[in-house]
Amino acid sequence: MSATTEPEPGGAPGTKGPASIASIAAEAGVSVPTVSKVLNGRPDVAADTRARVESVIERHQYRRRRARQSSRPALIDLVFHEMNSAWATEIIRGVEEAAAAERAAVVLSELGGAHRPRREWFDDLLTRRPLGVILVLAELDAGQRHQLTTRTIPFVVVDTAGEQPPDVPTVGSANWAGGLAATRHLLGLGHRRIAVISGPTTMLCSRARVDGYRSALEADGVPIDPALVRYGDFYVNGGYRHGLELLDRPDRPTAIFAGSDFQALGVMRAARQLGLSIPDDLSIVGYDDLPVTEWIGPPLTTVRQPLREMATTAARMVFSLARGERPPNERIDLATELVVRESTAAPAAR
Repeated sequence: MSATTEPEPGGAPGTKGPASIASIAAEAGVSVPTVSKVLNGRPDVAADTRARVESVIERHQYRRRRARQSSRPALIDLVFHEMNSAWATEIIRGVEEAAAAERAAVVLSELGGAHRPRREWFDDLLTRRPLGVILVLAELDAGQRHQLTTRTIPFVVVDTAGEQPPDVPTVGSANWAGGLAATRHLLGLGHRRIAVISGPTTMLCSRARVDGYRSALEADGVPIDPALVRYGDFYVNGGYRHGLELLDRPDRPTAIFAGSDFQALGVMRAARQLGLSIPDDLSIVGYDDLPVTEWIGPPLTTVRQPLREMATTAARMVFSLARGERPPNERIDLATELVVRESTAAPAAR
């Protein structure tokens, strides 16, 4: 047998046992303080050096020893891709409710419409070393996920924009079932020409709501008119713009399922601008059940998405993961519910 020591699984060359900061430093050709800086997200490390150290960390699947919870700041980072609506407010309230029970504070961040954090923001996060991270309609790339994992910073994705790897904890709602229920309600009232205005095609929740709409029409034997399937932006202007186009047609729809309450408000504005009465000339269903939907005229029929409960569930998952506990289910979809109000009725005879 050669006198050269063979590394055991997880070890660096020339060492026995799992990788340590010292063995990682030796393999990467840097100092121990440099490895520590990389692990702590310090910005004062050259990009090529950081990449070399991260590569060694990943190769050996190094995991930083779990710090005692009392030695870390009691912070949860809540990260939105955008944060300019009452929808975000419901999420914030849910996270703060769970954080208060754990005597933790919440740090809010917005990515300015991007779905992936910038490098500068991510470096600041690693420096803070919070108890965990909640990402709302935002996601991490494989390298970012690995960096959080090696630093024992758990993360949960709420209302994921796209498909996540199976080991990423996610919390959402039953979007397909919500789209199905909204469309079935309109079909049950007698509507056959039903349009849908969902959110961006890049968002998983948006596509799922349209899939539910399609399934309801197909089950009822109603042909799907591609001209009535629209993708907006989940905001008022998107609903208004697509609403005007749909309602100005000679064969306009008698009902519209809007993929968000804000888009439903935009459709209402377009209908009134064209002299149409709701629900006599047009029935409208929204999605989310934001508080404002009860007070507009007429009150909006909508699909209740349990936003606050989704946020509370995600925060509790983060706290459990921070304690080293794995949740029994890493993918949770909470139930939606149709709330019938006064914006929907049977179609008037033309």
